[in-house]
Amino acid sequence: MIARTAVAMLVLPAFGIVGSARAQDVPGIEICTVEKTMERRTSCLQSNVEFLQKTINKLTSDHQQKLDAANRQIDSLKSSVASLQKLVGDLQTAQIKLADDMKKKADAPAAKDAAPAAKEGTK
Repeated sequence: MIARTAVAMLVLPAFGIVGSARAQDVPGIEICTVEKTMERRTSCLQSNVEFLQKTINKLTSDHQQKLDAANRQIDSLKSSVASLQKLVGDLQTAQIKLADDMKKKADAPAAKDAAPAAKEGTK
């Protein structure tokens, strides 16, 4: 019996220390209607308002950072698209020039072949 009492006297204060460590106020929305006195209810409501304002400010800054990052990405993509469009335009110009050169080369031998044939016919 004395041993149980001694153990209880040693263990109960330890639970008290642990209990007080866990009893810290965690920020969040509290139900203020359970408070009986007007001062405690007002304090509870003010705490809720402060929590909501902090949450709104945090979310606003988070979303602004996301928007800024998205805008930077959009700008870099726009510059990439512009450079790719220029590259496609250059390639199309080169392709047209190459097709014209190929056509001229194909026409040039035909003209050379036609000229000697005409000379042979005059002899």
